[in-house]
Amino acid sequence: MNSQPKSKLSFFKRIPHAITMLFGIIIFITLLTYVLPAGMYERIMVNGKSTVVPNSYKTITSTPIGILNMFKAIPLGFKAAVEIIFIVLAGAIMFGFMDKTKAIENGVGTLVKKLGVKNKHLIIVIMTFIYGLLGIAIGYENNIAMVPIAAVLSLALGGDLVLAAGISVGAMTVGFGLSPINAYTVGTGHKLAELPMFSGALLRSILCFSALAIMAYYNVRYFKKISVDPSKSLGKGLDTSELSLSKPIDSYSLTRKNWIVILTFIIGLGVILYGVFNLNWYINELSAIFLMIALFCGIIANMSATNISETVLKSVSLAAPGAFMVGFATSIKVLMEMGNIGDTISYQLSSLLEGLPLHASAICMSISQSVINFFIPSGSGQALATLPVMLPLGESLGLTRQVTILAFQIGDGVSNLINPTLGGLIAMLSMCRVPIDRWLRFIFPVLVSIVVISFLTLIIAVATNYS
Repeated sequence: MNSQPKSKLSFFKRIPHAITMLFGIIIFITLLTYVLPAGMYERIMVNGKSTVVPNSYKTITSTPIGILNMFKAIPLGFKAAVEIIFIVLAGAIMFGFMDKTKAIENGVGTLVKKLGVKNKHLIIVIMTFIYGLLGIAIGYENNIAMVPIAAVLSLALGGDLVLAAGISVGAMTVGFGLSPINAYTVGTGHKLAELPMFSGALLRSILCFSALAIMAYYNVRYFKKISVDPSKSLGKGLDTSELSLSKPIDSYSLTRKNWIVILTFIIGLGVILYGVFNLNWYINELSAIFLMIALFCGIIANMSATNISETVLKSVSLAAPGAFMVGFATSIKVLMEMGNIGDTISYQLSSLLEGLPLHASAICMSISQSVINFFIPSGSGQALATLPVMLPLGESLGLTRQVTILAFQIGDGVSNLINPTLGGLIAMLSMCRVPIDRWLRFIFPVLVSIVVISFLTLIIAVATNYS
């Protein structure tokens, strides 16, 4: 029996359950609507997007949220997040069918067999950078179907589901958040700042590569720790059913049907990439492709109609907790809109930057964006809401527009690692079956290290008049 006094528990072990944490934030936002004045910026449509007019903030009649509306925001959050909720379910269904054919298990087992069990650390590093590249080049939620593969791989190597989240979710979040070609943050920012698209890419690329190297280092470090002492695993008690390998590594090989399923999956990803970059596809189209892949896998496996139906329901049951968390987290965004305090928070934080020294103002600008990110988790939405205010402010402080956008990207991208209101993060963690409270315990040291190198990069950018 564990007789350790509760008062001596570490900070990380006191992190509450994800549901408790999010409900606490919901209550906090509700109380803020009674403390902060309601306000908003004027917005105009520029190229079909709503953009803030600088210096247009004004207070409006306060709209404090009552107890009924606080709870009403929860179903409204699910309504607002329905597309992300469904892609979690669709991705789980697709993975369920691919798992039923044994294609993923045999594929991962064969990969580990070919690379060699002795090269476990190298495999973790390589896979971390591959997932990071997916985040850099493809996007965020677009990669949700790739997450369960990391879970199978991690367990095959002797790791746990938290390591799987580090390899996939951590790397993709870092890669996407600090991508030198992030169309949502850097692209929108450069367009608003009237700078050449994705200019200054060298410094951003160095920062992104360094952050991914840190992520890979911590993944290997964690793997070594739990290999020596399994009791230190943060994944203890998590459901690994349908994810673990069922036989020794040496006995794995790929059958003809396995290759057809894997080829179908790759073709599906290719179709998704074409649609995203050429046809403006987004989440609903991705969900449709996932379901088509799932059905095709069922046909390849000669599954009966009953077996197909049972596989769908079993897959949905495994993904349901994560899908619920996505809708629950989106309730926070709904509350902000109901209380009209999002623009107030942006305005107050930007006002605090005036009069600070140049280097400090850049760092504080990045910190303020991190705070705003918890209330406006959409990268492009945050850019459109804050950069029209931050760009003129940065110039008045003596910062180049490129530095301001870099500060914005760092503040938005790095904080995404621990942002409980970011639907994509919650969705992908759910695909690894990792609760956010355990994720926070794992990722916090990584976050601190990446913040340090990001701020050093920002100081260099200010010193060199980065433009």
